[in-house]
Amino acid sequence: MKRRPNPAEQEHDAITGLATAMLGLRSVEQLCAFLDDLCTPAELEAMTDRWRVVPLVAAGVPYREIHERTQVSVTTIGRVARTLDRGAGGYAAALQRDTSPPSRHR
Repeated sequence: MKRRPNPAEQEHDAITGLATAMLGLRSVEQLCAFLDDLCTPAELEAMTDRWRVVPLVAAGVPYREIHERTQVSVTTIGRVARTLDRGAGGYAAALQRDTSPPSRHR
């Protein structure tokens, strides 16, 4: 009997392939160019908004203050906080490795 691909396996393989491609890039500039090619401006804005609030949420800054500082919605801030608390650990791992942010890539 022919084995049909499992959609969950296919998605995992696709995400793993994307992560592998990203890890293969050798500089911040290459990764920024890859993200520019891969994502729409709205997708990049959404991801950068989330990442900008991660250190503030992790530091315990109140949501309203984070919103005032970043103009990111309180709903997005709450999602980031939930993910930091109950997610896969990606934000926390990246936060531990993060150094001061590079200058704008464009």
